[in-house]
Amino acid sequence: MNSLVFLLTYLAVVNIAGLILMGMDKRKARLGAFRIPELTLFTVAVIGGSLGSIAGMYVFRHKTRVKRFKFGLPAILILQLAAVVFLILQPVPIRFL
Repeated sequence: MNSLVFLLTYLAVVNIAGLILMGMDKRKARLGAFRIPELTLFTVAVIGGSLGSIAGMYVFRHKTRVKRFKFGLPAILILQLAAVVFLILQPVPIRFL
């Protein structure tokens, strides 16, 4: 499998997971059931699901008043985007055989 296809598939899966986890946690909160730990929600965001987690936060209106999420998830996304830009702008080393 091409590495770009693998990367895009991974990002799609982890972002969908972030979206679903936010929805599941919102549902559990309404039912008074055992909640998904905040560490789990942040971990999914850090490993690449920040965009899906942010989308889930606003789609389900969940954790929007919690400052750790309101500012933390966008901060994670900005850091991830900065890392991607940094990696893209790195000069490609010239390899001699």
